[in-house]
Amino acid sequence: MKRTTLWVAAVVLLAGAVATAAEDGLVPLFDGKSIDGWKQVGGKAKYEVQDGCIVGSSVPNTQNSFLCPPKTYGDFVLEFEVKCDPALNSGAQIRSHVAKKGETVKRNQGDRSLPVGRMYGYQCEIAKGAGGASGCIYDEGRGGWIFGPKDASEKARKAFKDNAWNHYKIECKGNRIRTWVNGVAVADMTDDREADGLIGFQVHGVGKKTEPLVVRWRNIRIKELAK
Repeated sequence: MKRTTLWVAAVVLLAGAVATAAEDGLVPLFDGKSIDGWKQVGGKAKYEVQDGCIVGSSVPNTQNSFLCPPKTYGDFVLEFEVKCDPALNSGAQIRSHVAKKGETVKRNQGDRSLPVGRMYGYQCEIAKGAGGASGCIYDEGRGGWIFGPKDASEKARKAFKDNAWNHYKIECKGNRIRTWVNGVAVADMTDDREADGLIGFQVHGVGKKTEPLVVRWRNIRIKELAK
Protein backbone atom coordinates (compact mmCIF):
# COMPACT_ATOMS: atom_id res chain seq x y z
CA MET A 1 0.00 0.00 0.00
CA LYS A 2 2.78 2.41 0.90
CA ARG A 3 4.66 1.56 -2.28
CA THR A 4 1.58 2.26 -4.41
CA THR A 5 0.99 5.57 -2.64
CA LEU A 6 4.57 6.67 -3.23
CA TRP A 7 4.36 5.71 -6.91
CA VAL A 8 1.16 7.72 -7.37
CA ALA A 9 2.71 10.72 -5.61
CA ALA A 10 5.78 10.55 -7.86
CA VAL A 11 3.59 10.46 -10.98
CA VAL A 12 1.63 13.48 -9.77
CA LEU A 13 4.81 15.46 -9.07
CA LEU A 14 6.28 14.59 -12.47
CA ALA A 15 3.06 15.57 -14.23
CA GLY A 16 3.07 18.87 -12.37
CA ALA A 17 6.67 19.57 -13.38
CA VAL A 18 5.94 18.79 -17.03
CA ALA A 19 2.84 20.99 -16.96
CA THR A 20 4.82 23.88 -15.47
CA ALA A 21 7.56 23.55 -18.10
CA ALA A 22 4.97 23.45 -20.86
CA GLU A 23 3.17 26.45 -19.41
CA ASP A 24 6.17 28.80 -19.15
CA GLY A 25 7.98 27.45 -22.23
CA LEU A 26 11.33 27.17 -20.41
CA VAL A 27 13.47 24.14 -21.17
CA PRO A 28 16.61 22.91 -19.39
CA LEU A 29 19.86 24.42 -20.64
CA PHE A 30 21.74 22.20 -18.16
CA ASP A 31 20.43 18.69 -17.46
CA GLY A 32 21.89 18.51 -13.96
CA LYS A 33 24.24 15.69 -14.98
CA SER A 34 26.81 16.78 -17.54
CA ILE A 35 28.51 19.78 -19.13
CA ASP A 36 29.77 17.76 -22.08
CA GLY A 37 29.84 19.98 -25.16
CA TRP A 38 30.13 23.16 -23.10
CA LYS A 39 33.24 25.27 -23.69
CA GLN A 40 35.42 27.07 -21.18
CA VAL A 41 36.64 30.50 -22.28
CA GLY A 42 39.28 32.78 -20.75
CA GLY A 43 40.86 31.62 -17.51
CA LYS A 44 41.52 28.24 -15.93
CA ALA A 45 38.96 28.12 -13.12
CA LYS A 46 37.65 24.63 -12.39
CA TYR A 47 34.13 23.64 -13.49
CA GLU A 48 32.44 20.38 -12.54
CA VAL A 49 29.01 18.91 -11.82
CA GLN A 50 28.06 18.08 -8.24
CA ASP A 51 24.63 17.18 -6.86
CA GLY A 52 22.79 18.54 -9.90
CA CYS A 53 24.72 21.82 -9.89
CA ILE A 54 27.44 23.35 -12.01
CA VAL A 55 30.20 24.20 -9.53
CA GLY A 56 32.82 26.78 -10.45
CA SER A 57 35.93 27.01 -8.26
CA SER A 58 38.55 29.73 -8.42
CA VAL A 59 42.25 29.03 -8.98
CA PRO A 60 45.10 31.49 -8.38
CA ASN A 61 46.84 33.59 -11.00
CA THR A 62 44.36 33.31 -13.85
CA GLN A 63 41.97 35.68 -15.57
CA ASN A 64 38.17 35.62 -15.53
CA SER A 65 36.79 32.25 -16.63
CA PHE A 66 33.50 31.50 -18.38
CA LEU A 67 31.65 28.25 -19.04
CA CYS A 68 29.49 28.50 -22.17
CA PRO A 69 26.87 26.19 -23.65
CA PRO A 70 27.64 25.51 -27.32
CA LYS A 71 24.77 27.45 -28.90
CA THR A 72 24.38 31.21 -29.39
CA TYR A 73 21.16 32.99 -28.43
CA GLY A 74 19.47 36.21 -29.51
CA ASP A 75 16.05 36.88 -27.98
CA PHE A 76 15.35 34.73 -24.95
CA VAL A 77 14.35 34.39 -21.31
CA LEU A 78 16.99 32.76 -19.10
CA GLU A 79 16.34 31.65 -15.54
CA PHE A 80 18.66 30.02 -13.01
CA GLU A 81 19.48 29.78 -9.34
CA VAL A 82 22.91 30.74 -8.04
CA LYS A 83 24.76 30.55 -4.74
CA CYS A 84 28.06 32.39 -4.59
CA ASP A 85 30.75 32.72 -1.93
CA PRO A 86 30.44 36.36 -0.73
CA ALA A 87 34.19 36.80 -1.29
CA LEU A 88 33.85 35.82 -4.96
CA ASN A 89 32.51 37.95 -7.81
CA SER A 90 30.59 36.20 -10.57
CA GLY A 91 28.17 36.88 -13.39
CA ALA A 92 26.19 35.51 -16.32
CA GLN A 93 27.27 36.59 -19.78
CA ILE A 94 24.55 37.18 -22.38
CA ARG A 95 24.90 38.02 -26.08
CA SER A 96 28.64 37.81 -25.61
CA HIS A 97 31.60 37.01 -27.88
CA VAL A 98 35.17 35.72 -27.78
CA ALA A 99 37.78 38.07 -29.20
CA LYS A 100 39.58 36.89 -32.32
CA LYS A 101 42.99 37.88 -33.60
CA GLY A 102 43.02 41.48 -34.78
CA GLU A 103 39.50 42.18 -33.47
CA THR A 104 38.85 45.71 -32.19
CA VAL A 105 36.01 46.63 -29.85
CA LYS A 106 34.63 49.93 -28.65
CA ARG A 107 35.41 50.65 -25.00
CA ASN A 108 34.65 53.56 -22.70
CA GLN A 109 38.29 54.58 -23.04
CA GLY A 110 38.23 54.32 -26.85
CA ASP A 111 38.65 51.56 -29.40
CA ARG A 112 41.26 48.91 -28.65
CA SER A 113 42.18 45.34 -29.46
CA LEU A 114 41.39 42.66 -26.90
CA PRO A 115 43.63 39.66 -26.27
CA VAL A 116 42.67 36.64 -28.34
CA GLY A 117 40.22 34.49 -26.37
CA ARG A 118 39.00 37.33 -24.13
CA MET A 119 35.24 37.24 -23.58
CA TYR A 120 33.35 40.50 -23.99
CA GLY A 121 29.72 41.58 -23.91
CA TYR A 122 26.82 42.08 -21.53
CA GLN A 123 27.20 40.58 -18.06
CA CYS A 124 24.42 40.24 -15.51
CA GLU A 125 26.25 40.75 -12.23
CA ILE A 126 26.38 38.26 -9.37
CA ALA A 127 28.02 39.82 -6.31
CA LYS A 128 27.71 40.02 -2.55
CA GLY A 129 24.53 41.66 -1.32
CA ALA A 130 26.33 44.54 0.39
CA GLY A 131 27.54 45.78 -3.00
CA GLY A 132 24.05 46.24 -4.42
CA ALA A 133 25.23 45.34 -7.93
CA SER A 134 23.58 41.97 -8.43
CA GLY A 135 21.30 41.96 -11.47
CA CYS A 136 22.94 45.08 -12.92
CA ILE A 137 24.55 44.96 -16.38
CA TYR A 138 28.33 45.32 -16.75
CA ASP A 139 30.17 45.62 -20.06
CA GLU A 140 32.60 42.71 -19.65
CA GLY A 141 35.86 43.13 -21.56
CA ARG A 142 35.00 46.64 -22.72
CA GLY A 143 34.72 48.10 -19.24
CA GLY A 144 32.15 50.05 -17.24
CA TRP A 145 28.54 49.75 -16.18
CA ILE A 146 25.76 49.99 -18.74
CA PHE A 147 23.13 49.74 -16.01
CA GLY A 148 24.89 50.04 -12.66
CA PRO A 149 23.98 50.09 -8.97
CA LYS A 150 23.34 53.84 -9.15
CA ASP A 151 20.64 53.15 -11.75
CA ALA A 152 18.90 50.47 -9.65
CA SER A 153 16.24 51.04 -7.00
CA GLU A 154 17.00 50.60 -3.31
CA LYS A 155 14.81 47.50 -3.27
CA ALA A 156 16.75 46.04 -6.21
CA ARG A 157 20.10 46.71 -4.52
CA LYS A 158 18.95 44.64 -1.53
CA ALA A 159 17.39 41.76 -3.48
CA PHE A 160 20.44 39.45 -3.51
CA LYS A 161 20.98 37.34 -0.39
CA ASP A 162 24.45 36.20 0.70
CA ASN A 163 25.01 32.53 1.57
CA ALA A 164 21.69 31.55 0.00
CA TRP A 165 20.26 30.40 -3.32
CA ASN A 166 19.14 33.36 -5.44
CA HIS A 167 16.78 33.18 -8.41
CA TYR A 168 17.72 35.14 -11.55
CA LYS A 169 15.61 35.95 -14.59
CA ILE A 170 17.12 37.66 -17.64
CA GLU A 171 15.08 38.70 -20.65
CA CYS A 172 16.63 39.85 -23.95
CA LYS A 173 14.17 41.02 -26.56
CA GLY A 174 15.28 43.23 -29.44
CA ASN A 175 17.50 45.96 -28.01
CA ARG A 176 15.92 45.74 -24.55
CA ILE A 177 17.44 43.80 -21.64
CA ARG A 178 15.66 43.31 -18.32
CA THR A 179 16.70 41.42 -15.20
CA TRP A 180 15.12 40.25 -11.96
CA VAL A 181 16.75 38.93 -8.78
CA ASN A 182 14.52 36.93 -6.44
CA GLY A 183 11.49 38.36 -8.24
CA VAL A 184 12.62 41.98 -7.83
CA ALA A 185 13.06 43.99 -11.05
CA VAL A 186 16.62 45.30 -11.31
CA ALA A 187 17.89 46.38 -14.76
CA ASP A 188 15.81 47.72 -17.62
CA MET A 189 17.95 49.08 -20.45
CA THR A 190 18.34 49.34 -24.19
CA ASP A 191 21.53 48.86 -26.17
CA ASP A 192 21.94 48.19 -29.89
CA ARG A 193 25.46 46.77 -30.08
CA GLU A 194 24.77 43.06 -29.61
CA ALA A 195 21.79 41.20 -31.09
CA ASP A 196 22.94 37.70 -30.19
CA GLY A 197 25.88 35.76 -28.82
CA LEU A 198 27.06 33.34 -26.15
CA ILE A 199 25.80 32.74 -22.63
CA GLY A 200 28.59 32.21 -20.11
CA PHE A 201 28.79 31.52 -16.38
CA GLN A 202 31.68 33.35 -14.75
CA VAL A 203 34.23 32.56 -12.10
CA HIS A 204 36.06 35.84 -11.54
CA GLY A 205 39.84 35.95 -11.19
CA VAL A 206 41.05 36.03 -7.57
CA GLY A 207 44.68 37.05 -8.01
CA LYS A 208 47.07 35.07 -5.83
CA LYS A 209 44.45 33.60 -3.46
CA THR A 210 45.06 29.87 -3.21
CA GLU A 211 41.98 28.81 -1.21
CA PRO A 212 39.21 28.00 -3.71
CA LEU A 213 36.15 30.25 -3.72
CA VAL A 214 33.04 28.59 -5.11
CA VAL A 215 29.94 29.58 -7.07
CA ARG A 216 27.12 27.13 -7.85
CA TRP A 217 24.35 27.22 -10.47
CA ARG A 218 21.30 24.99 -10.75
CA ASN A 219 17.90 24.82 -12.47
CA ILE A 220 19.27 26.60 -15.56
CA ARG A 221 16.43 26.96 -18.06
CA ILE A 222 15.87 29.00 -21.22
CA LYS A 223 13.08 29.95 -23.60
CA GLU A 224 13.91 31.33 -27.02
CA LEU A 225 11.65 34.18 -28.15
CA ALA A 226 10.49 34.86 -31.69
CA LYS A 227 12.08 37.99 -33.12
